[in-house]
Amino acid sequence: MTFKHLILIVTVVLLIVLPWLVSDSMLNAAILMLISALFAMAFGLLCGQAGMLSFGHAAYFGVGAFAAVHAMNAFGGEGLLPTPLLPLVGAATGLLSGILAGYFSTKRTGVYFSMITLALAELLHALAPHLKHVFGGEAGVSSFRMPAWGIGFGSFTDVYYLTLFWTLLSIGLLYLFSKTPLGRLALGLRENAHRLRFLGYNTHTLSTLIFAVSAMFAGLAGALQSLNIEAANYVVLESQISTAVVLNSFIGGVRVFLGPAIGGAVMTFFGYITSDLTRVWLLYQGIIFVLVMMFLPRGIVGEIAARIKSPSREGLAQATITMAQRIVSLGFAACGAVFVIEFLQRALSTEYLATVHDGNWPTIALFTFDWSPVSVVPWALGIGVFALGITSAVIVNRRAAARQEAQA
Repeated sequence: MTFKHLILIVTVVLLIVLPWLVSDSMLNAAILMLISALFAMAFGLLCGQAGMLSFGHAAYFGVGAFAAVHAMNAFGGEGLLPTPLLPLVGAATGLLSGILAGYFSTKRTGVYFSMITLALAELLHALAPHLKHVFGGEAGVSSFRMPAWGIGFGSFTDVYYLTLFWTLLSIGLLYLFSKTPLGRLALGLRENAHRLRFLGYNTHTLSTLIFAVSAMFAGLAGALQSLNIEAANYVVLESQISTAVVLNSFIGGVRVFLGPAIGGAVMTFFGYITSDLTRVWLLYQGIIFVLVMMFLPRGIVGEIAARIKSPSREGLAQATITMAQRIVSLGFAACGAVFVIEFLQRALSTEYLATVHDGNWPTIALFTFDWSPVSVVPWALGIGVFALGITSAVIVNRRAAARQEAQA
């Protein structure tokens, strides 16, 4: 058994026992993380494996969500299928819509393909409010999970295990798919579609099939979302959902098999925690994405995998020390940046500006202290800590580079 397999087994075991370790609130966050991980894996198949960047994958997530809700309401609320099998409805709807949309989208490649996927998703989002019998208008469509197979599905634990089962099964199927001839040909589409065409393959058909499989798993993720919240609203078709899965996948590492899943889970948890702490949590997500793309272009998981495959010449002990120094340095820089951003957000908020009268600037409460916005102290503190962290990180990187040059 390799170390990679051991990590995988330990992770699955932790996921199985998680309901006994966390509160209901955190268990709900875990459900959202699993759904985001599956959605990101579906996108990763299309973008990371086949090299087709879609800006409209929320469309297939959304149709899967609405299909599942309507299936829950079928036969007077009895359901088209037992509750554990309802995600299959979302998967089937995603597959059919993926074949239709993929046939037209894959007529073009590159940026033109991306624009077509975006246009199709925006068209569906624009039509949704007017198709009230399908999308329910502004109120959306709601339903209830029905008991099945002796399970009530009324608790977070029941929904968590249902979501965990379908997520693990889907990731396993995606892994097996990557080992099939079609999955291997997807890599050929990414690397050199012209050579595949020269060898006699119909690249349009291949692209359509890959697109459809990706949409199928996106629809399954959407169905799990509907089962979780027992409702669907056309907001799931918004471009923000498509943007989020793109960012999450690239942050994790879109060309590493589990990279999108890890990126989706981590960033969903990040948003779940920070959205209650600050109003500008989306800004932090954007900053993280920019920093990852600038300094870790292969994504967090991709960079870790690359370091494992090509270990540093410094040796394990020295490499560990260097990494720890970098983390501490970046931690200082992050603290300084967060302080300045939060202070600016509070100082520029309409609520605070309404309290300013006759040049009197009240103090701002931040991190258990009161700070005056007209004082140099808070600005110097935040910027100083940020500069200290960046300077320290630069010094650490230069020393590491000098050691590697000396050993070369």
